Amino acid sequence: MNQMFFGAMPYILLTIAIVGMIWRFTTSRYSWSSQSSQFLENKTLFFGSFPWHYGIITILVGHIIGFFVPSAVLAWNGVPVRLYILELTGLAFGFLALFGLLALIYRRLTNARVKALTSGWDVLILIVLLIQVVTGLGNAIVYRWGSNWYAASAVPWMWSIFKLNPQVDYVANLPLVTKVHIFNAMIFIGLIPFSRLAHFVVVNPYKYLWRPYQVVRWYKRDPRTANVIQYK
Repeated sequence: MNQMFFGAMPYILLTIAIVGMIWRFTTSRYSWSSQSSQFLENKTLFFGSFPWHYGIITILVGHIIGFFVPSAVLAWNGVPVRLYILELTGLAFGFLALFGLLALIYRRLTNARVKALTSGWDVLILIVLLIQVVTGLGNAIVYRWGSNWYAASAVPWMWSIFKLNPQVDYVANLPLVTKVHIFNAMIFIGLIPFSRLAHFVVVNPYKYLWRPYQVVRWYKRDPRTANVIQYK
C-alpha cells in the first residue's frame, strides 16, 4: 500500500499536473483567472483573503526552504529555543490560514454572486485545501516538531521521487495523519490544471496582490444575467 501511494502515485499525479497544464494553456489559456476571488470585494473577502494568502504563502515558503536546505533546518532546531520559535510561528500561520480559508468557504456558500460562479472543481479544491490545512495543524499539535520530521523524512523521500528512485521507507512509518497530509498535497498538485488555481503557475503569479482594480464584464445570452464585477 505504501509503495502504491508514495512510490507510484507521485508520478501519476505529477504527470496529470504537467500534461493538464500544457493542455489547458494550449486550448484555453484565457481561462487562467481567479475569476470571483476579488480582493476587497466585501468584508468577508477582506477577512478571508488576507489571512489565507499570507498564512499559506508563509507556510509554503517554509516548506520550500526545508526542501532545499533540510540540514539548515535541522541545525536551527538543534537549539530548543529556536525550535520552539519555529514551531510556534508555523502553528500561528497555520491557524491564520485556516481562519482565512473558513471565511472564504463561508463567503462562497452564502454570497449569491460567488455561489453562481462556483463550479464542482472549486468545491473539490476547497475540500482538499481544508484537509491539507487541518492535517497540517494536526501534525503540529499532536505530533509536534513537524519541521524535524519534514526535514529528516519527507524531504529525503521527495528528493528520491525527483531522482526517479522512490525511497518509500522514509515515509512508511510516519503517523497516518502525516501520510494523509503528504498524499493530499499530491492530490492538490494533480488538480491544479482543472481549477482556477492554475493562475498561480503563470509568470509573476503574485503581482495581482498589488495591482489596481479591474472591471470585468460577464455577459450571458440572457441580458438579465449580465453583471459587472470589480476584482483584483
